[in-house]
Amino acid sequence: MTVDLSPVQEYYKDKTIFITGASGFMGKVLLEKLLYSCHSLKEVIIICRPKRGKAPETRLEEMFKLPIFQRIKDERPEMLKKVTIYQGDVTFDQLGLSGESLKHVTENTNIVFHMAATLKLEGNLRDAIDMNLLGTRRALNVAKDMKQLEAFIHLSTAFCNCDQEVMYEKVYEFPHKPEDLMRLAEWMDVKTLDAITPDLLKPHPNTYTYSKRLAELLVRDHYESMPVIIARPSIVTPAIAEPLPGWVDNMNGPTGVLIGAGKGVIRSMICNGELKSEVIPVDIAINGLILLPYHNSLAENRPLQVPVYNLTVDDAKKRTWKWIMDVGRDLGIKYPFEVGLWYPDGNMTSSKFYHTICTILFMWLPAYLIDFLLLIFGQRRFMIRVQTKIAVGLEVLQFFTTRSWDFKSTHFEQIYKALGSTDRRIFKINTDDVDDYEYMKVSILGGRQYVMKEPLTSLPKSRIQLRFLYVLDRICKTLIISGLLYWVSQKLQILDLLRNELPSSN
Repeated sequence: MTVDLSPVQEYYKDKTIFITGASGFMGKVLLEKLLYSCHSLKEVIIICRPKRGKAPETRLEEMFKLPIFQRIKDERPEMLKKVTIYQGDVTFDQLGLSGESLKHVTENTNIVFHMAATLKLEGNLRDAIDMNLLGTRRALNVAKDMKQLEAFIHLSTAFCNCDQEVMYEKVYEFPHKPEDLMRLAEWMDVKTLDAITPDLLKPHPNTYTYSKRLAELLVRDHYESMPVIIARPSIVTPAIAEPLPGWVDNMNGPTGVLIGAGKGVIRSMICNGELKSEVIPVDIAINGLILLPYHNSLAENRPLQVPVYNLTVDDAKKRTWKWIMDVGRDLGIKYPFEVGLWYPDGNMTSSKFYHTICTILFMWLPAYLIDFLLLIFGQRRFMIRVQTKIAVGLEVLQFFTTRSWDFKSTHFEQIYKALGSTDRRIFKINTDDVDDYEYMKVSILGGRQYVMKEPLTSLPKSRIQLRFLYVLDRICKTLIISGLLYWVSQKLQILDLLRNELPSSN
């Protein structure tokens, strides 16, 4: 049976795709979308390292059991056979490939999506350089030997040039050279490197954005001899529709905040609520990535500079952080999580003093109290450890939620304008018709189902638990406020003054 292909699908026909980082959040969505919508492709090659004693083949089988691959199983099960997996790792030379596997990759690959990276914003510099910078160099070295290479897509981040007031779609110069930092990480011990890291990072807030900026320079320097392209998504959030509404498999960024707040664990965070959020749903970002090789293949002349694309949503669709948190709180009450620690009514503030008071009273003190009770009853303590992770995560995140960002996405917008109606539908990158409230709803439910593994059938029970937590919250707050007022009055001797005044007034 002849199947009519759209121009983008026709471009991917008989192509072999090589993906690093296919086991990550964005990697899995990219793999699924290529298999489902670019069904005439020849092969998708992915690399994966053994993990927890499981071989790459076993990990792939388990990946295919995830709900995001269900529509392929139902509609195009033969596509799963087009996936080839090799044991590999971007922290090894030649990506851990050798012999027949390396030969197969270099002789057949047409398009590379280099997505492997460490996303730990608070991670140490050596790990960030090894994964994000050296890992990129290793991927480029393998790609150099690819005889049929048409495009090498490097996944960066929109926040890697945080010292710029306006971030255009170009690679910005930086005083540090990638080669120097790679050599530094090789010979300097971890303790010394950690000691000088704060000075090296300036003006970057963390090792992730710093290493990603250096990786962009490295990719840029290969543009003369290789068809490299740089893609910069903003903060990636749950899917709007594909492969499933609300699909997410991690607690990074806003998803972690919404889950933590919904569980009553996060009671306060520093954030300028009036600033607009810089987020992009994962399916929009992945569609954008898939369109990049196709779009560049249409160019009559090769661009003088390396193509760079800021993958962001239209300014008119950017909601404020206050709107996101307010709607998230309301939806968290309508669709509560199971076994919440406390009633979800945390707040955001731009005052560090107020935030500190809130975290001490409503986050740290309860954590110590719960761990103390667990110690008494002989149970394993965990709340202080959880609270420490939350505190670190919130501190890292506040850099992005207390600053105004101005991304210019002209190149990305041109892709949409050049697409026909069919490809606009299949590879959706425009969010003008998306209902923001409905998207927030599926994001909350997605975090509930896919991250916390809480089925929708537990919602009635969770609502009963939430009502109990509400009553408990109000009782405790009343007692705390009454206690504080009594303590203040004792200190200021207000009660004694009142007692002395009452008889005299008679």
